[in-house]
Amino acid sequence: MGTEEIDNKLMARAIELAHQGDPSPNPRVGAVVALGSKVIAEGLHAAAGEDHAEVAVLREAGSKAKGKTLYATLEPCNHEGKTARCVDEILSAGIKRVVIGCRDPNPNVEGGGVERLKEAGVEVTVGVLEKEATAIIKPWKKYVTQNVSYLSLKLAVSLDGRIASRTGASKWISSPESRTRAQSLRAAHDAVMVGINTVIADDPRLTVRDVPGRSPIRCIIDSRLRLPMDSNLVAGAGDVPTCVITTTEAPQGLAETLEQAGVNVIRVPATAEGRCDMLAVLKELAVREVVNVLCEGGAELAGTLLAARLPDEMHSFVAPVLLGPRGRPGAVDWAGPDSPTDAPHIESPKWELCGTDAYVSGPLVYPKKARTTGAG
Repeated sequence: MGTEEIDNKLMARAIELAHQGDPSPNPRVGAVVALGSKVIAEGLHAAAGEDHAEVAVLREAGSKAKGKTLYATLEPCNHEGKTARCVDEILSAGIKRVVIGCRDPNPNVEGGGVERLKEAGVEVTVGVLEKEATAIIKPWKKYVTQNVSYLSLKLAVSLDGRIASRTGASKWISSPESRTRAQSLRAAHDAVMVGINTVIADDPRLTVRDVPGRSPIRCIIDSRLRLPMDSNLVAGAGDVPTCVITTTEAPQGLAETLEQAGVNVIRVPATAEGRCDMLAVLKELAVREVVNVLCEGGAELAGTLLAARLPDEMHSFVAPVLLGPRGRPGAVDWAGPDSPTDAPHIESPKWELCGTDAYVSGPLVYPKKARTTGAG
């Protein structure tokens, strides 16, 4: 087995390890220490405040790390933070060679880890499985370079594009397997977002159930502060962080009542229509260390976000049922593009079966700029 083949194999393993961590607002990183193709130790950045992947793998390897090769999905850090510099730990361990998936895109970091390692005489190879390594940190990259939360949009529809029957019944369009996958999606994000109309219609809990993982912060877009005080979201605010995002014009008295119930109220500028400026919403969430957000509707909020070209990726579940033209309109309420060639679309879509449903996901591309508007 040649060096290139070994590097690809072990970097692929480091990428697998990276996906197992939940270190937000830090990036997911995985690492491997090896001698040739033989793995000596494995590590990952499990959670914020805990050891970085490189430190974790070196602790696991102990004295066996000397003279070996370290594989890391992201460039080792060379700056002081809540943990020690990874570069210092690598040099102290006597690592001979470091193989890196991708460079650190953080503009706030001074002094590259690659340069420091090379200056110390360590052999460094950069760009092994770079596309895959970069994909792991895609949400974090947007967060640190643009100061905006990365946004995923989730939809669930029938074959004829409806979200409920003519009577308003919607439980359950999707299969049990799709609902489980949706729970896993929720657990993989820092926050879950819905519009106030969805809250009033469905009274959701927006927690993670039936799958491993933490419940994300619950965000309700509510420009007029209509959130019912007897809703599940208000009742559970003491257990799961919950925020209402409203406009600067919303009544102060209603805001104070919600805050007394444990709901955090965040104000953003209003659009000309009196709705929440959704780009401002994503910036406010980023300030609060929310790296990625999952929007679960409703139709008006989803349409507003798409019209403003804000969702970065899409997750859509299509059930093999027909609800008819008198069923509730589709999951997205917006004017839409002038022609199919102008439509936002999923780039390199990944299709899967979830039980009896089709599940398609991937990054969104916007061929033509659309008019920006608000929501809530």
